[in-house]
Amino acid sequence: MTAISLDPSPARRETLARRIRLLVTATIIYNVIEAVAALTAGTIASSTALIGFGLDSVIEVSSAAAVAWQFSSRDHTVREAREHTTLRIIAVSFFVLAVYVTIDAVRALTGTGEAERSLPGIVLAALSLAVMPFLSAAQRRAGRELGSASAVADSQQTLLCTYLSAVLLAGLVLNAALGWSWADPLAALAIAALAVKEGRDAWQGKGCCAPATAPAAATPSDDADACGCGADCACCS
Repeated sequence: MTAISLDPSPARRETLARRIRLLVTATIIYNVIEAVAALTAGTIASSTALIGFGLDSVIEVSSAAAVAWQFSSRDHTVREAREHTTLRIIAVSFFVLAVYVTIDAVRALTGTGEAERSLPGIVLAALSLAVMPFLSAAQRRAGRELGSASAVADSQQTLLCTYLSAVLLAGLVLNAALGWSWADPLAALAIAALAVKEGRDAWQGKGCCAPATAPAAATPSDDADACGCGADCACCS
């Protein structure tokens, strides 16, 4: 049986790499602006939730910067060689994010760090909730087709930051409208658990989106991508 390659052509691979570089650059720029805005608004309102959100943006920048470093090379072989190191950096970013979210949630639950009323914070969280899913989805699609586990892992962190935006928005709105300051930290603890799982998977290089060589006798489905993921792949969706 004739071997069937699932890898994209060199030209397509370079196009995908260029797309990932652009998406990562956009993510870094947005998160730098987001961090400055959140830390400023949080300091003015004495809001630990907003300050924590700003620190989370800094963590996201470190993850995106690692992917930017990996894809800064035009040589596909060099990019592949940097994959493992990039995954480790992303994994550490996930763990740091989990620690930050947990500490912030515990502080809020014990009454030492409640989310305070902040209109700029509500606007910022809503904006991030609208922007980040598109960046995450675009990078995930490009990473899957290219077969880059690091690009997919970074897109997962961006998606996790989307969840944090939703948690922050819900917490600020509920606290401002109903005084439910406990809603934010409880949801944040669930997100922290998810961050630990994503970090562990990135550290171990797990996931169907890790680069793999298709067996010679394999017959891929029509909608399979370069890393062998079908359209219904749970870990990449």
